[in-house]
Amino acid sequence: MSTTLKHISKIVFFQLLILVTGCQNTEPEYDADVVIYGGTSAAITTAVQLKRMNKSVIIVCPETHIGGLSSSGLGFTDLGNKEVIGGISKEFYQAVYKHYQNNEAWNWQPRAEYGNEGQGTTAIDDKLKTMWTFEPHVAEEIFESMVKDNQIKVIRDKWLDRENGVQVVNGSIVSITMLSRETYKAKIFVDGTYEGDLMAAAGVNYHVGREANSVYGEQWNGVQKGIFHHSHNFGELNISPYIIPGDSTSGVLPRISTKPPGAQGAGDKGVQAYNYRLCTTNAEGNVVPFEKPKNYDPAQYELLRRVFKAGRHAMFGGGKIPNKKRDVNNVGPFSSDNIGMNYDYSEASYEKRKQILEEHINYHKGLLWFWGNDESVPEHLRKKIKKWGLAKDEFVDNNHWPYQIYVREARRMLGEYVMTDNEILGRKKVDKPIGMGSYAMDSHNVQRYITKEGFVQNEGDLGIEPEHPYQIHLGTILPKKEECKNLIVPLAVSSSHIAFGSIRMEPVFMILGQSTGTLAALALNKNVNIHDVDYQVLKEQLLKDDQVLSY
Repeated sequence: MSTTLKHISKIVFFQLLILVTGCQNTEPEYDADVVIYGGTSAAITTAVQLKRMNKSVIIVCPETHIGGLSSSGLGFTDLGNKEVIGGISKEFYQAVYKHYQNNEAWNWQPRAEYGNEGQGTTAIDDKLKTMWTFEPHVAEEIFESMVKDNQIKVIRDKWLDRENGVQVVNGSIVSITMLSRETYKAKIFVDGTYEGDLMAAAGVNYHVGREANSVYGEQWNGVQKGIFHHSHNFGELNISPYIIPGDSTSGVLPRISTKPPGAQGAGDKGVQAYNYRLCTTNAEGNVVPFEKPKNYDPAQYELLRRVFKAGRHAMFGGGKIPNKKRDVNNVGPFSSDNIGMNYDYSEASYEKRKQILEEHINYHKGLLWFWGNDESVPEHLRKKIKKWGLAKDEFVDNNHWPYQIYVREARRMLGEYVMTDNEILGRKKVDKPIGMGSYAMDSHNVQRYITKEGFVQNEGDLGIEPEHPYQIHLGTILPKKEECKNLIVPLAVSSSHIAFGSIRMEPVFMILGQSTGTLAALALNKNVNIHDVDYQVLKEQLLKDDQVLSY
């Protein structure tokens, strides 16, 4: 069982404990200027900035390993234009560069052997002294160094009581309580989770799913049938979705929806697919072979057999990271993205999330086993894939499996300002920028459905490049003032589905984390509400601290 699932299993114990002890808090209370719930990369940069501005801060988080996706497999950075990445975010990638300047860091391959391309840009930039591809354990070590160097208190394996643990008085959060009954008090709180759990528990409004294009006057939101920006679709393969090909009365193959896909541009409750960003290797001596899961069901992959039979053989997506490793991502029409199986995750209970995680892990492990062993896979590809496995020196206390599933999107706050594709594509100006983004509006597939012609098809996979880097509005991290006066949300930001597809990149989250810390510190300095901080004062501080606000 993975570390994450073990921790979620504790929830049942904690809930029973609450029933026995009642609501009386038997644990000490913790107090700070700012309390951050969550251990993501944005949570770390928020805390670092607060400490640099001489504020007390506590990170309390369900994770035992900090850094979010950056230290949980996503080492082939979704980058865009690196010139708009500044501040602490840039410092992180400079720390990566510094690490790999040491020859001792290259223990599985010579440094000169490693390629220098990543996400369409130079992975190692000697001029900026930055490096954008890295191993998971290196990222985690850097985040831990940030915590240690800045003397940040991190309290781990603590799960927010999402039902009764957030005390709100007169529109402000007074305290948050964990299922293990510790209570944390602060003047300002930060939701440092991908899921927006604290935000939701505080009663802030949010959205899950895709908005219709008509809601914000967008072009690329909602259902996008027949729009294929990448290779993650069935194209014109004309593959039958039925158990007996061509016979609709025989039943539908697994992992295909029988629901209508919806009208073009319409909103729905669909969420772009999740997967795990595996760290794999073919370095002899560091390979942990892919294992056959106990409940392996080859019938779950019948659709993939038909893809192979039709001549499509994509397997490992993602890209190379140091030491003969690969950050493996989804590729092709049927891959590690578990399409349609994550719709309930955002709002699910801890126990329900555990079940969703188990489904994704079993599906992903079964896919790896299928690639290497099913006779429908060409023999030369089976031989090739069997040379690969999980990296033995990564995620060593979790059976070498990533700690964190790739939550590409969950709740999105309905805050003071909603970013849309109009801002991303430069059709609408932003007057209060707190950082910049530049990556494509990237949505993975949302559904796999049956076309009116009777074939299987994927929908929702988009990649729309902005012509220039774009500015991100201050209001995207702020709830509406009447909903909550002292909460800042740097990850589950206020944006439409498709705009979030660009904002959701780890370098941008770290940027927004620093801006969050700056805003909180200035509010404390001036003894004003976070919504009432003078933007010009905020802007001056951000620029002073090397944030990039224009291009």
